[in-house]
Amino acid sequence: MKKVFQLTHPKIKPARLVEAVRCDVKKYLKRERRKPLPEGADCWEFDCKFGQTAEDAKKIDCSEIGKCLDNAEAQHLESIYLEILARAA
Repeated sequence: MKKVFQLTHPKIKPARLVEAVRCDVKKYLKRERRKPLPEGADCWEFDCKFGQTAEDAKKIDCSEIGKCLDNAEAQHLESIYLEILARAA
């Protein structure tokens, strides 16, 4: 998943938009974990990047996505870039 999420909307509060992003992330992770593993792999691992734009995105651990979303909401960012790539490990 490589996606830019908008955190501003004329009618929807930013807190609700952040919750929608969290829901999308959880849904994506759950869907990727259900896929069959290739031969010789034990589990799925996720390479994540988070930032205000794709160029500014920095590598983060998958468990830090929630903290980064909280920080983006506190900073009143207009949009965020989130990249999650699954790989077999």
